[in-house]
Amino acid sequence: MSDTQSPKTCCGFVSVIGAPNAGKSTLMNALVGNKVTIVSPKVQTTRTIVRGIMIHEHSGTQSQIIFVDTPGIFKAEKQLEKAMIRAAWEGEAESDLAMIVVDVSRKSLHAGTDHILETLAAADKKKNVILVLNKIDAIDPDILLALSKDLNARFTFAATFMISALKEKGLDDLLNYLTLNLPQGPFHYPEDQMSDMPIRLLAAEITREKLFYRFHQELPYNLTVETENWEEFENGSAKIDQIVYVTKDGHRKIILGKGGSAIKSVGIEARKELSEMLDREIHLKIHVKVDPRWINDPERYRVWGLSHKA
Repeated sequence: MSDTQSPKTCCGFVSVIGAPNAGKSTLMNALVGNKVTIVSPKVQTTRTIVRGIMIHEHSGTQSQIIFVDTPGIFKAEKQLEKAMIRAAWEGEAESDLAMIVVDVSRKSLHAGTDHILETLAAADKKKNVILVLNKIDAIDPDILLALSKDLNARFTFAATFMISALKEKGLDDLLNYLTLNLPQGPFHYPEDQMSDMPIRLLAAEITREKLFYRFHQELPYNLTVETENWEEFENGSAKIDQIVYVTKDGHRKIILGKGGSAIKSVGIEARKELSEMLDREIHLKIHVKVDPRWINDPERYRVWGLSHKA
């Protein structure tokens, strides 16, 4: 290609699906090159559809790749879980390509992965579905190859990639493949945009991530964070007021800690990350409230982009 010839432009959506804790969000952050979705050791951390946007050029093609991070897929029972799973499948259905991320460090295949393969096979998907074997640094190579062979025997994948999202190994080959296999056409988003998540929601998600890391063992899954107020100042700084909702008073006491020490520590970590992410001084104030009804509130589902009727 000559220096004056412009690269072919492509653009499309790539859904990132998999069982809970397969490393989907870590992978998307690594691919985009910035934090666009939260990560924690707690299963089902991702509650809504998160889009991470990046541009990659390979072999004369420049593609805007829109990754669609989805909640982990499993057999849901509770209302919120059902809404999350429905959102995950909707994200897959609307994509041009789909990546199934599998955590190969587990001793056995997650039941959620079996469920995904069965669902895709039953639907007779015609789109390209890519197998991404993650955390390859934590498994013997011979076992990894046997697992890859077994999964490819169960479903016709368009391609298989072996990566470590955490250590960012094997990502270039994956990006090159995606770049060349998206529909030709103009970009959907400005070239400098990395996510479509509203900033108020992202700020709340950052605090929720810090809570999950701090109280991974002590707290259940059903807590949420909302950005109640956002005030901008002339010097460029911003003041953010947030509310953490829990369902029991005992959970509120755990989050607050003795003399408010625990929530203060969480606030410091969240404020630091938000300040670095937004490149401005952030003043963060967090309140903790008990509301047993929040988990079934249709308005909260709407904020997350979920259907309460799932």
